[in-house]
Amino acid sequence: MNAKRQKVTEFQLEKAAKACAGRGAQLTKLRRLVLKLILQAEGPTTAYQLLDRLRATHQGAAAPPTIYRALDFLMEQRLIHKIERLSAFIACSDAGHPHAVQFLICRKCGTVAEMEDRAAERALERAAQREGFDLENAVVEIEGTCAICSEPA
Repeated sequence: MNAKRQKVTEFQLEKAAKACAGRGAQLTKLRRLVLKLILQAEGPTTAYQLLDRLRATHQGAAAPPTIYRALDFLMEQRLIHKIERLSAFIACSDAGHPHAVQFLICRKCGTVAEMEDRAAERALERAAQREGFDLENAVVEIEGTCAICSEPA
């Protein structure tokens, strides 16, 4: 990893630790390490990919339940998102702050872009209210083709 990206990752980790502390939670060494692996990943990462990377780089005997507990904590703290369609995890672009999120998932190259469209969020809230439903969280996963893959060859 280049020095600039490493500096950005460390900044994000410190920001995450402060956000957790502000809510009375602790970003333990393992949780921080799992978050770091997600931040360093080129794209969405599965729990088992994280487990393999953790075992390879830290000589640890980490087990799936350990990773899943760390991932649950990171999601509760709004530091990462789970992309259900891919059963994978990605760092939150606005870590620690509650926000509605929509994911654009490219079927060709697998890239995932996080976007936050307040109009889409409000439309979902209104639709839920019409049905008498109290919307707490809405994650929208949109599949299609990204701009790069859409370019003519």
